[in-house]
Parts: sequence; structure tokens; C-alpha cells
Amino acid sequence: MSILQSAFLGLIQGLGEFLPVSSSGHLLLCRIFLGIQTDSPAMKMLDILLHIGTLIPILIVFRKDWLEMILHPFRNKTLLLLVIASVPTLLVYLAAKKLFPAVNGFAVFDSGWFLGSSFLITSLFLLLCDRISFSRRDRGSGKIGIPQAVVMGLFQGIGMIPGVSRSGSTILGGVSTGMNRTNAAKFSFMMSAPAILGSLLMEGKDAVELGYINDIAAIPSLVGIVVAAAVGYLAIRFMLKIISRVPLSWFALYLAVIGIVFLLLQITGVSSVPAFAVPASV
Repeated sequence: MSILQSAFLGLIQGLGEFLPVSSSGHLLLCRIFLGIQTDSPAMKMLDILLHIGTLIPILIVFRKDWLEMILHPFRNKTLLLLVIASVPTLLVYLAAKKLFPAVNGFAVFDSGWFLGSSFLITSLFLLLCDRISFSRRDRGSGKIGIPQAVVMGLFQGIGMIPGVSRSGSTILGGVSTGMNRTNAAKFSFMMSAPAILGSLLMEGKDAVELGYINDIAAIPSLVGIVVAAAVGYLAIRFMLKIISRVPLSWFALYLAVIGIVFLLLQITGVSSVPAFAVPASV
């Protein structure tokens, strides 16, 4: 893995984690067309490290919120709600592992065979989000409660499929339960912190047990982390600024185009694109 490749993947990770376009989907798309082996130990380790990069801006942008939660855990219920939101996500993850034990759950999508459809699902989610919020002129409640946290946690579980945007899914979950888009987006971004930490613990454990950690390329990985952190910070700021004013349908249009193009490549049998079929190993 070269420094340039790591920087490019860090850019994709930083943008895709917080813009509603799916970082995992775009990373997989880039690897398919760049010919990068997606299941190599070095690539799996880089995935883990890039997520560390996107965790950093979440801690920085919402530092006052995190401090308030830590200092006043009983008065401020946000920390409890983040834990509650993480439970349905974990249940979806465990259900996927039960459904696809041979490939360890959501790894069934790692080849990219479902990627075009996933982008179209995200496009639909974003259109629904616009329809709901604009029909009530985005006058939903700014409050997050247990029902909103549970629904957003379920949508976050769906967002583990590559190509299905985690932020887009969870914002739809918040808006569909009565929240306005600004507050749904803020809680969505904060939800990613425990999700990333949980992923790091599980994937880090696998990395140690399977020896992936020995494949770390120090300089390229560091560059990827820094780029993911810097771009992620800008992406969070950008989304919080525009979320209440700009239709998400622009992102939906972009995802619909690449989703349709990817499906057409599959239909026409382009060799570099995985066929639309569940892997034989499942």
C-alpha cells in the first residue's frame, strides 16, 4: 500500500463517513476499480486505522457535549441514549453473524456483489428523508428520546451494509420518528463514536489473533489516518451547516447514478465488477 493510495482512501473515508454517501461503499468501489485486494491483511488493518481517523473529528467537534456527558452523566441523558442506540445496532450485527456464519455476518457483502443495489437503497432513504422533513417544513422536535434512539440504532445496523450510508440511514431514522434534520444529524454523528469504538474492539481483536497487525505499513497508515481525520472534520462541519437548508436529494441523485451504472456493469458482465450473486462460500 503506497502513501498516495492510503491518502486517497483516507479522503474517501473522511468524506463518506459523514456525508450521506457511504464510506464503506465508496472504499469498496475504489478498490474494485483500482484492483486493490480487499481481503488482504494489510487492507483489513488499514480499514481499522482509517476508522480511528474518523473518530478523532467526532471527539473534537462535539468536545463540549462529551465533556458535559462525562461531568454530568445523570443530568445529561445523551450518553445513556447513545448506549441505548448501540443495542439495536449490536443486535443487527449479531443477527447477521447468525444468518451468514460462514463469512462472519456482513462480510457476505465484502466482494461488492450487492454494491449497486446498496447505493440505490441509500438514494431511496435520502429521498424519504427529504419528503418527511419538507412535508412538515422540518419543524420536528429537537429532542432525542428512547424511541428515536432505538429506531436510529436499527437504521445504523442496516448501515453496516457497504453502500448503505450509516449517516443517511440514521438521519432518516431520526426524522421518521419526529426529529428535525439538524438534531437528527448531530445525534447521528455522535452515534458513530460508540459504533466505531465497538468495531475497533472487535476488528482489533481479530487483527491480533489473525496476525493482521503485523502487516501495518507505518507511514502510509499514518498518512491515511491524518487525511481521514482532517477531511472528516470538514465533512462534519459542512453537513451541520447545510443539513437544514439543502435537500438531501442531491446526494440521492448522485448515488442513484453510480448505483445504476454499477448494476449495468454487472448485467453486461464487465470482468472487473463482481457478478450480482451471493458468494458461493455462504
